[in-house]
Amino acid sequence: MSFIDDDRPQKKVAHEIGADLSMLSVDELKARVELLKTEIARLEAEAARKASGRQAAESFFRS
Repeated sequence: MSFIDDDRPQKKVAHEIGADLSMLSVDELKARVELLKTEIARLEAEAARKASGRQAAESFFRS
C-alpha cells in the first residue's frame, strides 16, 4: 500500500455531461446544478467580454 496518494489534493467535484445520474442523491444533484449554473455564468461573462472586445476592434478599424 502506497502513502504517496494520500498527499495529493482532492479533486473538486465535477460534472461530466451525459453522466449517469441514477446513483446521485438529491443533495448531490442540487450541488451539481449550482456548479453548472456558476459555470454557465462564467462562460456567458467571458463570451460577453470577448464580444465587446471584438466590437471595439471592429469599430476602431472601420474609422
